[in-house]
Amino acid sequence: MKNIKLLILVAVVAAAFSCNNQQSSEATDLAVPVSVENVKLRSIQQFINTTGTAKARSETELFSEIAGDYKLQINPKTGRKFKLGDHVQAGQVIIKFEDEEYVNGISLESKKLNLEISEQEYEKQKSLYEKGGVTLRELRNSEVSKIDTKNSYEGAKIQIAKMQIVAPFSGVITDLPYYTEGVRISSGQSMVSLMSYDKMYVEINLPEKNISEVKVGQEVVITNYTLTEDTLTGHVTELSPVISTETRTFAGKLQIDNPELKLRPGMFVKADIITAQKDSTVVIPKDIILSGSRGKYVFVVGRNSAAEDRRITTGISNQDEIEVLEGLSANDRLIIKGFETLRDHSKVKVIL
Repeated sequence: MKNIKLLILVAVVAAAFSCNNQQSSEATDLAVPVSVENVKLRSIQQFINTTGTAKARSETELFSEIAGDYKLQINPKTGRKFKLGDHVQAGQVIIKFEDEEYVNGISLESKKLNLEISEQEYEKQKSLYEKGGVTLRELRNSEVSKIDTKNSYEGAKIQIAKMQIVAPFSGVITDLPYYTEGVRISSGQSMVSLMSYDKMYVEINLPEKNISEVKVGQEVVITNYTLTEDTLTGHVTELSPVISTETRTFAGKLQIDNPELKLRPGMFVKADIITAQKDSTVVIPKDIILSGSRGKYVFVVGRNSAAEDRRITTGISNQDEIEVLEGLSANDRLIIKGFETLRDHSKVKVIL
């Protein structure tokens, strides 16, 4: 009899243990797998996106102003003659023309000597006038002679300067037509094109709705699809106060800092104008926010591995992220994957 009672007791305990294991297994199976990340305080920037073509700050095409024999000069940085892509400094001579007949006709040296004589004569007449030795008319005639000879000399220097192609600013040679060395070039021929693009600009058009958000001086982040790992900075430099009646947009200009010349003139760029910025604030992905009758909410992992919905108030945002003003705190375990089917107090299982 005792053996029968013992067997019954063992059977009851085994059944109870099996039932508890089954309930525990079912509870585990019902837990929703989710991925989480700890909420951290970070910075966030709000942008207005636009696009445009980057253009050089300065560019020019230089032409021959006189006829002469073509002489391409040596680039002192490389020790060889200038070529496409070379950097030049403002005032540097790139090309010279030789024409002895032209030089002799200008008579620069004689005009310089005449200027020295006229200046000496004027000083002499000025001294005599102060002593009463000459009339005011004679002094004025001497002054006119000095001015005329000075103008003649300066004009001759200008004519001589036309025998050189000089860089008007520091930049890069972007076009250099080929001419045989020593061949005679006529006036009006294209000689060289230069660009300076250490600073560039972009002309933009923005929607009417953004006119109150964009201000001169705002920082701009510049990217280009061929420079995916590099970002450049710039600023809003000009804004039109007028809205186009045809496009409902307003025009502006952005200046880009390009010190390493990574961005090239003509490249198509994406510009993000920073209209607002916050530091050390709660920032979360935009795509995890849900909406309900009581507003926006997200899920966090709460007590006993249960999901808790948190109603949130949001601030500034960009394409991917948004600031949370109320509803979340640093180190909250925010559910970023698997939240779509959750309800408040749903059991969750955190996975990587």
